[in-house]
Amino acid sequence: MNAPFQSPNENSGNADPRLPLKLLIAAPRGFCAGVDRAIEIVERALEKYGAPVYVRHEIVHNRYVVDSLKAKGAIFVEELDEVPDDVPVVFSAHGVPKSVPAEADRRKLLYVDATCPLVSKVHRQAERQIEKGQHILFIGHAGHPEVIGTMGQVPEGQITLVETVEDVATLPFTSDDNLSYLSQTTLSVDDTHEIIEALEARFPQIVAPKAEDICYATSNRQAAVKIIGPSSDLVLVIGAPNSSNSLRLVEVAERLGTDAKLIQRADEIQPEWLEGVGTLGLTAGASAPEKLVREVVDRLSEWRLVEENPVVSAEENMIFKLPRQLTE
Repeated sequence: MNAPFQSPNENSGNADPRLPLKLLIAAPRGFCAGVDRAIEIVERALEKYGAPVYVRHEIVHNRYVVDSLKAKGAIFVEELDEVPDDVPVVFSAHGVPKSVPAEADRRKLLYVDATCPLVSKVHRQAERQIEKGQHILFIGHAGHPEVIGTMGQVPEGQITLVETVEDVATLPFTSDDNLSYLSQTTLSVDDTHEIIEALEARFPQIVAPKAEDICYATSNRQAAVKIIGPSSDLVLVIGAPNSSNSLRLVEVAERLGTDAKLIQRADEIQPEWLEGVGTLGLTAGASAPEKLVREVVDRLSEWRLVEENPVVSAEENMIFKLPRQLTE
């Protein structure tokens, strides 16, 4: 049985009053190659063109990252009509509809596309599927920037969003229709497989993408939580509330029967969360820098004697090239 929570102020003699806390730190965690690339694109654009550099939408879903880039001269906006005519603009890692670069070209704006190459791969697949006369069933979450960007790659009416297994039963298609499917790159691996199974059961003729759309970083981080979750009394996920991949990590832990909480910074942790917790799992979404992981470890160490245990489930060595306009 885990020991009850004990405040650092409950000192007895010279002994350290802090109770031990076994910390299982998932690896891989935090930044993926697409996020690294997107942040470097903004930083290089600032170096090359000077401040300000405008960024359409959050470059990645992390307040710390966004605030850090703001301090260097980046200005974040939601739409191109907020960007003056004589300044460079960067498109976020989540991707944008075709209408956005078209409008930038019309206005003769200097723009740099920081769309993750793995998202761009989905965009190209969408174009090819439309060229083959297929109607696309796109698995994703309504309103997410990546979904908006991908659905904006094809003519209106030629792609239908599917969010749940239940949605599959209500789709207005038959086994005679020429269908294909794609998915958002940051979804739950398990949920997506269930939806795909439902699609293939109802539409045996549906065409799958050549490779799974869920990105390696999303899959790896979810797999890591599946390893640390069962041994943890609590799992903390560092990430933003609008970060799809971070929210999925919380869901993965909860499905294992482990309590999980999403936090953006260490100061959100409440000491009462540690009551009865002997082993704590820690991970970070793909948009969260390692600095925030260390910040959380330091915070926990204020209350408990932390024993760090890295749990490595995969190695990641992916590197994406920067746009040529920033390297020439």
